[in-house]
Amino acid sequence: MKVGAFVLEEPLPELKDPHALATLSPWVDIGRAGSGALSTLETIYGAQPLGKLEVPGTFYDFTRYRPTVSRKGGDREVKVPNTFVNIAHRETGNDFIFLHCLEPHNLGEMYIESVLGLLEKLGVKRYCLVGSMYDSVPHTKPLLVSGTASEGDVAGELTKLNLSSRAYEGPTTINILISEWAPKLGIETLGLIGHLPYYAQLEEDFSGQYCLLNIIDHVYGLSLDLAETKAKGEAQYRKLGQAVEADPQLREMVRMLEMSYEARSQERPDADKGAQLSPEIEKFLRDINRDFGAH
Repeated sequence: MKVGAFVLEEPLPELKDPHALATLSPWVDIGRAGSGALSTLETIYGAQPLGKLEVPGTFYDFTRYRPTVSRKGGDREVKVPNTFVNIAHRETGNDFIFLHCLEPHNLGEMYIESVLGLLEKLGVKRYCLVGSMYDSVPHTKPLLVSGTASEGDVAGELTKLNLSSRAYEGPTTINILISEWAPKLGIETLGLIGHLPYYAQLEEDFSGQYCLLNIIDHVYGLSLDLAETKAKGEAQYRKLGQAVEADPQLREMVRMLEMSYEARSQERPDADKGAQLSPEIEKFLRDINRDFGAH
């Protein structure tokens, strides 16, 4: 079955008030925190493939997203970058649709229309983008997660979980239009973005995955066992801490980030202005952001 640019398995399964959990690579999937979190949920709930883009080259430049070759039992397998759709049934609560999206290089509006058409066809009740980004935060403090929601009840849940709603301004992804247009189709939206220490740059940040999974667990009441993911994250950050302690310049930078973190954590949620930071910290953060943005 074709839905926009997607081709789906037939017959379509019956779904119980499905919620779509999406991740977007590479734009907001630093340290594979978002995609790793979704993969964990897919394993837990036994997710099965449902579909993918019929002609991914319509949207993707394969000189930028490279196909890969692997060997299985002597046979060569070529994997072409694509947006994949998987589904998982739950005994209680909403079924899940997992969207592993890649940022399109071409025909972005057509891509967005196809994703929205897919959500409509499957009767999705809520679209939730799960991702991560680098930020000026220390690894020695609890990782921050920012959240936004289109519905008041869910927004209230995010407030209870002490999630911030950072007012980002600047370059973004064309995929943001999914969250902008979905409510017009009667689909709720939710966004959960983990903020990871920019100096860590781990290939797979398990602390970021744990943070996001913990929020999803609370929002959906899943009662997940996240002990293994948490332990992996703690081990990674212990090694990172050892590297920081061995480098005086890095150690001082983390100290400044800790001071900034503490100052911002004291900001009232309803405050109109940001936390008052010392001129020294303000200059430090400006320099860090300038240098990081140049890369």
